[in-house]
Amino acid sequence: MTEDPTRENTAPAGRMTEDPEAGDTAPPDRVTGDRAGGGTEFLSGFATLVGRPNAGKSTLLNRILGTKVSIVSDKPQTTRHRVMGVHNRPGAQLVFVDTPGIHKPVSALGRRLNTTATDALDDIDVPVLVVDATAPFGTGDRYVADRLGQGFVVVVTKIDRARPAQVADQLALTSDLPAEAWFPVSGVTGEGVPELLDHLVSRLGPGPMYFPPDMVTDVPEPFRVAELVREQLLARFRQELPYSIATRITEWDWPRIGVEILVERDSQKGMVIGKGGLVLKEVGTAVRRQLPEGAHIELRVSVERNWQNRADLVDRLLDPIHDLE
Repeated sequence: MTEDPTRENTAPAGRMTEDPEAGDTAPPDRVTGDRAGGGTEFLSGFATLVGRPNAGKSTLLNRILGTKVSIVSDKPQTTRHRVMGVHNRPGAQLVFVDTPGIHKPVSALGRRLNTTATDALDDIDVPVLVVDATAPFGTGDRYVADRLGQGFVVVVTKIDRARPAQVADQLALTSDLPAEAWFPVSGVTGEGVPELLDHLVSRLGPGPMYFPPDMVTDVPEPFRVAELVREQLLARFRQELPYSIATRITEWDWPRIGVEILVERDSQKGMVIGKGGLVLKEVGTAVRRQLPEGAHIELRVSVERNWQNRADLVDRLLDPIHDLE
């Protein structure tokens, strides 16, 4: 009989619930990779983190990798790109794909983000549905789940902020999904993450080492810096302004880095600059603290009117290093 994940709600967070009848659901037709020590086949594969906006996907990925590869904020749709993070352990490599939150789009930007997220589901070994423990599980979550087929993993995040009853409710509400395992976790404290990782690695089959063992992410450094600037701006503004901000690198000649910040209206430009340039100074200082010593960042603000609704601009502005290529 399939075990009900709601039966786990009294167990310590991080324990797994799985369907004992599901068996080995690892995708077939793997390519055999190099063998690890002891004659054991090397295991590898991809896990995609999908869910609604602000479900905690990026925070979870940063915790798994032990370093920041995706920017985070309390604003929905913070992630605008597909970001890969690499988890290595002896004999195995698990590549995570962090995606934008899937939502009902109202702009060209929203449509592009949805396409980026759904495209990342193609040819994936382990889909992972990320559900926020502090938010109601609704039609948006079910819409995402319906795109995953069967045998995916449900991860209920933010258990450090949720009451035990909220976590239990999310497990109960997701119990009818065609998933094979459920994990309550915290991307902030790390609770439940080791158990989740062990299970995801157990789903892998023989395959190659896709990335060098010392590589943590596929994100180029200029791309990361542009995102760090946007992260600092997201932390300082509310309402509609965060969604009107895009950043791109205009100069990369270490230690000199030029970053252009784009907004949609003249009034927004003034807000981003701040009185006497104070906001830009604060943003630049905060970003430099996250870079090697000696980095010099020049920030400037430009207006690109209504760029979110102009499909011709969205692709260009969502590529922060376009002007360097």
